[in-house]
Amino acid sequence: MRTTTTTIAELPALAGTELGTSDWFEVTQQRVDTFADATGDHQWIHVDVERAAAESPFGSPIAHGYLTLALLIPMWAQVLTVTDQTMGVNYGLGRVRFPAPVPVGSRIRLTATLAAVEQIAGGVQLTIGAVIEREGAEKPVCIAEPVFRAYGG
Repeated sequence: MRTTTTTIAELPALAGTELGTSDWFEVTQQRVDTFADATGDHQWIHVDVERAAAESPFGSPIAHGYLTLALLIPMWAQVLTVTDQTMGVNYGLGRVRFPAPVPVGSRIRLTATLAAVEQIAGGVQLTIGAVIEREGAEKPVCIAEPVFRAYGG
């Protein structure tokens, strides 16, 4: 894991730099099933282990794309620490793509680049270049442009 620790005032100087890489995070069947229950998306390619093994082109169940995207948040917490931030807000997303599947049992991690920093009332808005990779895979499993707001006291 590589982490950047900084302050809100120092963030603009980091624009264009890679902030770090999270630890590997295992995507378990239990997590996929819990996500399916939370969202109502019980498509068999995610939750039916036997059918996915027999019929899916992936050979096993795969994580929902939106689960992969949601896991960006705990991985992001490992990449950037803003010591004087009192509150953070997920402000939105730019482009999001899922170029490759995440088979259950895979390990994924985030590498994040600070694409842009904008001053806002009470803090800064950060646009991130996020790449989530799967251990041992050639293609990333998610490429996204999350936008976060960091507020200070």
